[in-house]
Amino acid sequence: MKKIGLYLFTNDLRADDNELLGKASRLVDELICVVIEPNLSVFSRKFAKEQQYGAERAKFISQSITDLESRLANLGQELIVLRSSTLTDEEMSRDFALSEIIKSQRATHLFVSHHCGFDERHLVQSIQFNFPKLILMQQHHSTLLELERLPFELSKLPRSFTKFRKLVEHLPIDTQSLSITTLPPMPKALSHCHSKQASNSKFDEHCLNISNTNVNGLHNSSFIGGEQAGLAHLHDYFSHPYAHQYKQTRNAFDGKENSTKFSPWLALGCVSPKTIYRNLVQFEAKHGSNDSTYWIFFELLWREYFYWKCLSLGSSLFQNGTDNPSIDSVLATNTTQQNFANWKCGNTGYPIVDACMRQLNTTGYVSNRGRQLAASCLIYELGVDWRNGAAYFESQLVDYDVASNWGNWAYIAGDLNQPVHNTQSSHNNRSIHNNQSIHKDQSINQSQPKSRHFDLAKQTEMYDPDHVFINQWKETGQHTTSASKQDKL
Repeated sequence: MKKIGLYLFTNDLRADDNELLGKASRLVDELICVVIEPNLSVFSRKFAKEQQYGAERAKFISQSITDLESRLANLGQELIVLRSSTLTDEEMSRDFALSEIIKSQRATHLFVSHHCGFDERHLVQSIQFNFPKLILMQQHHSTLLELERLPFELSKLPRSFTKFRKLVEHLPIDTQSLSITTLPPMPKALSHCHSKQASNSKFDEHCLNISNTNVNGLHNSSFIGGEQAGLAHLHDYFSHPYAHQYKQTRNAFDGKENSTKFSPWLALGCVSPKTIYRNLVQFEAKHGSNDSTYWIFFELLWREYFYWKCLSLGSSLFQNGTDNPSIDSVLATNTTQQNFANWKCGNTGYPIVDACMRQLNTTGYVSNRGRQLAASCLIYELGVDWRNGAAYFESQLVDYDVASNWGNWAYIAGDLNQPVHNTQSSHNNRSIHNNQSIHKDQSINQSQPKSRHFDLAKQTEMYDPDHVFINQWKETGQHTTSASKQDKL
């Protein structure tokens, strides 16, 4: 009997260093490669008050899918891009499309990366339920360690990052590189109408309207999506001495050399954390290690922690502690609505926050420090539910990662380790899609819920004393999403 596999790309948009794709190449006779074009869920659209991704994020995703298509073509494969037909029946349409491919092609194997996101895991469970004889092959592609390598059960994941780090940072990490030279062919019977649909996608329509002109000395196209661009950036970063100064420069609001900028490619899996770790180890072997090179590893461990945290919490990560109002009530007052609208467009009256939000809306990126301050301002100065901010970041960030984004917003709000009542509200069964973390500088014990309220004036004095960054974005970088694309506030 012929073995026919379906490889569903999710947060692993790469061909190299893809062990699961390597397994597929060895186990099946024919292979169907599929990617579902991401979209904001109903949950995130309601909280963000946005109908679709910002231009820069849409462009980065489109570029990453196009690059994957090219990489697979070099291996003798095609990429089928599935798009949601409407905004309201997205889950139904993607389930139906995948089911049709599995049935029509008589697939015997499903290869799909493990994912910490609630939606992504629900999709796999749905396929398993509908096709119980389908052989499922999975692997954690967004982590340094496999689940079975963790020195604790997932249900006993440490509540604090410090405890987690001390338990895992000395564990061996597999740094062997895997290169795939060929893949099994796509089944001849597969209808060609399913493939090469990316040229008609909403992302490409979005990209046609994106200018590449300078904005405050920056290019809108500073991040190029795809495995090829990600590996080039990785090579460039470690070809310079940036890593030896990383700990001292990482809090800067701007500057190519001040932080690694690996996060966009990590978020979509264009580059794996193991590839970054391998390059870091090679850099240390050649140029020596110091506190800064360790701190890059430290940041990778933060991503690792939030991944497992997201997986362990499930849908409760997207709830607001024990006080969990419905989606429709979180912006109940006119003042709250206006505060959120002002925050999104960079018009809060707090100069450092306004600069960060204008940078985000223009470039799709904002520094780790900027994310902390923007989150703190929205929650504590403006009194808006943190989930509104997390959802808006989801819509805009080129490096959006479900675990890092929602986990760090929950941390800033003091809700990361809050007990959550399992109510029957429909939004508790949250539907989301899959950044650089908004995390703390020093680890603290989180055995009790804690929040982080930043003094914005003090932070400005520490990190932008001459207002260079503030002036760079003053009265510029207005919100790139048109009013027609937003929900009415």
